[in-house]
Amino acid sequence: MKRQVIICGVALAMAVSTCFAAPTPARQIKTAQREKAIVGLEKIVTEVFKNKQVETLKKYLAPEFVGLDAEGFKNVDAELADVPKYDVRENSFADMKVAFPSANMAVITYKLTTQATHNGQDTSGTYNVASVWTKRERKWRLVFHAFMKSQ
Repeated sequence: MKRQVIICGVALAMAVSTCFAAPTPARQIKTAQREKAIVGLEKIVTEVFKNKQVETLKKYLAPEFVGLDAEGFKNVDAELADVPKYDVRENSFADMKVAFPSANMAVITYKLTTQATHNGQDTSGTYNVASVWTKRERKWRLVFHAFMKSQ
């Protein structure tokens, strides 16, 4: 009986140490690949927006998409209607960070420096950006995008 308790104790210790062990190299690689994919998607969406490719942008937005900027909240239709009103000349990304709250959700934050106009008004500057992506049916879709000018 004593030997059985010791064996069970060793097995439990091994299970606990496995659960709380540092990420394996394979897991780190997979996470890095997922982060790279989300960064890539965010850059694609930004470029599509810059090039006023409304139909392409629509393919990346989830039906329940919500956008947030200085003008307020926008649904998919309002976001797509606003695209032609922008003239974006240049975008520069900095401090991009990706977190995965769950296997099918990604949150990306970064700073975007842009040279642009909206309805003829200069909107150039540095913006704080946050986006939430969700994976459904093997495709990532943008569900939330916040774009606020830094002070």
